[in-house]
Amino acid sequence: MLEQRIQQQFFEAADLLSQAAQGLSRPVADAVQALAVCVTSGGKVLVAGSDVGAGLAPVLAATLTGRFERDRPPLAALALRDDSLQSLAQQVRALGQPGDLLLVLDAGADGQRLREAAAAARALDMTVVALTGPEAGEWRGLLTDTDVLLTVPHDRPARVAEAQLVVLHALCDAVDLQLMGELDS
Repeated sequence: MLEQRIQQQFFEAADLLSQAAQGLSRPVADAVQALAVCVTSGGKVLVAGSDVGAGLAPVLAATLTGRFERDRPPLAALALRDDSLQSLAQQVRALGQPGDLLLVLDAGADGQRLREAAAAARALDMTVVALTGPEAGEWRGLLTDTDVLLTVPHDRPARVAEAQLVVLHALCDAVDLQLMGELDS
């Protein structure tokens, strides 16, 4: 019984990734283009998240400033920290500039603070990439046609977080491809 339940976790994750691959490939490609334009124009990437996304934000920032699967020049990226001393929106207003990009990871539990940060980014003429769970309605009203909305179509937060990690890996791989070209075999 326990082993079947454990196997079910893997099956659900695999099913979601298979279903999401087709629907997310175009928006992920759009997000890659936005990231590449930002960093090649001298901009920086600010990353913020809620819940599990708060843990993924520093991982993405470190991957962009360091490396994903191969060496490349470091990219300007910084993870924002949501705490009681300074809101995400305040940090965006303090650190963001026109041409920068804000990438938010919204697993769905407390997206309001992330939406406030995105509104601050929009006011600074920054691009916003929002990686959300299935409840993306409020994001649609906030984002413009130059922003990118990536919606993971699942109700379970664990599945959303797993898919978001795969999306981040795909972003990093594709950014490396855009900036460095194909790997020599």
